[in-house]
Amino acid sequence: MTARIEFSRGVAEETVPDVRVTRSKSGNGGTATFYFADPQVLSSESTEEITGMYLVDEEGEVATREVKGKFVNGQARAIEAILVMRSADEWERFLRFMDRYAEANGLGFNKA
Repeated sequence: MTARIEFSRGVAEETVPDVRVTRSKSGNGGTATFYFADPQVLSSESTEEITGMYLVDEEGEVATREVKGKFVNGQARAIEAILVMRSADEWERFLRFMDRYAEANGLGFNKA
């Protein structure tokens, strides 16, 4: 199983997001903001309901319900999802998912 992102259970999103990550000062958690420009789930052919964002890989699933649509001239054009990690275990789990997702999609990591 490869790492994938879903907005509706069982329907993988093909658009690769821009992901911005911040770590808490204590180092025990952090926040990841995912920005999807023109995702498939918003296309006119899609009938799927957005129920959250799900990060799915061989370890299981990490989910967030904090998902917002971004509109330009009345048209849904982007999705922003925020994943809050409140413990070191959640942070480490997120990093393992992102490693798998980056490998599956040929992505790199830029440290700011």
